[in-house]
Amino acid sequence: MEVRLTPEILSLVDWNSPLDDPIRMQFITLKSSLLPDHPALTLDSLGEKDDSPVPGLVHRYPGRALFLATSICPVYCRYCTRAYMVGPATGSTQKLPQKPTRARWEIIFQHIEQHNDIHDIVVSGGDVYQLPPEHLRMIGERLLSIPHVRRFRIASKGLSVNPGRIIDPADAWGKTLIDLSNQGRKMGKQVCWHTHFNHPKEVTWIVKKAADHLFENGVTVRNQSVLQKGINDDFATMSTLLKALADINIQPYYVYQHDLTRSVEDLRTPLKDIMKLDKELRGTLSGFMMPSFVVDLPGGGGKRLAATYDSYDEATGVSEWSAPGLPGPKGQRMYSYFDPRPLPATVEELRQLREQQDLMHKYRSTRTEDFVKVEEGVEVKLREENFRASEGSLSYGFHATASA
Repeated sequence: MEVRLTPEILSLVDWNSPLDDPIRMQFITLKSSLLPDHPALTLDSLGEKDDSPVPGLVHRYPGRALFLATSICPVYCRYCTRAYMVGPATGSTQKLPQKPTRARWEIIFQHIEQHNDIHDIVVSGGDVYQLPPEHLRMIGERLLSIPHVRRFRIASKGLSVNPGRIIDPADAWGKTLIDLSNQGRKMGKQVCWHTHFNHPKEVTWIVKKAADHLFENGVTVRNQSVLQKGINDDFATMSTLLKALADINIQPYYVYQHDLTRSVEDLRTPLKDIMKLDKELRGTLSGFMMPSFVVDLPGGGGKRLAATYDSYDEATGVSEWSAPGLPGPKGQRMYSYFDPRPLPATVEELRQLREQQDLMHKYRSTRTEDFVKVEEGVEVKLREENFRASEGSLSYGFHATASA
């Protein structure tokens, strides 16, 4: 993922001590902190392409759909779960962009109109904050005009990375969101904003001012966080974040277990940590301000409460899950989530692992169509020694075989 930051984010980094700064860690990679990717990782780890009946629409859950309006964001997060489409191509990955064109959107609208079971839409990307106000209005009014769509959510990190836009009288984006919220309320439909804060440092005075403006104008705002090692995985930090959000009328909604995405093994935490944090926080906040701690299952199993696994072996770091609420075969199969592997025992072992990682990146095709074929045709065989420590040393071996 390329580096892209706003002045707001740059101003929050403690440049006198950037190494452990929680803002820097989310957006700017240090090569010295990188660990090899988990061998179970795939570029589209949540299997969104498999659940896309038309380009840019993910229809996984009964009654709900995800509208990917664009593939551009105001900032690029290191841990982006949609790295397969967000941002420009990099040296190792070509992207499958979702361009913000009316022709592409029209195909999505038609699919929604033809499926009366879709009542709930998440409009995301990329980030809808990158759309001009007139495009946001067009999408919102079109969705409100569909009789069976009862609610839609705008998913955007904009409030945390560029809050001034909401209160800028020269920028109509905030006013457009307020207008859509009011229009929906008059129709008996809900329009709300799902935003994304991970650390209390992000809740600045201008964020508070923007959030107050939205609250005064009747816009419901909810927050989704990602649990990240060294950033917000302790009680004090997460508690401070949730209370700070509640104080400015932003409802904590989800805390996600970190997805299996590229080049972020240093940020992932084991499943036991998110369950411990859930237990510690419960009872310290009002129930309606307590977020759900969830795992978005690799392979398209959807969001499951972290404590609802079918089995979890802390020694191997492998958890197994069922998702009976999904339709068809997806609701009948099992899904696996993998904790980060133990750290290498020696510096030399880490060096060897990084060399192995570099070879795997070179193996991947730099052409989009070939990359997709390789991803679909590669069988990654995980062996028990990937996870277990044996006689004081750790084995990280894996091999991949391409099917014919």
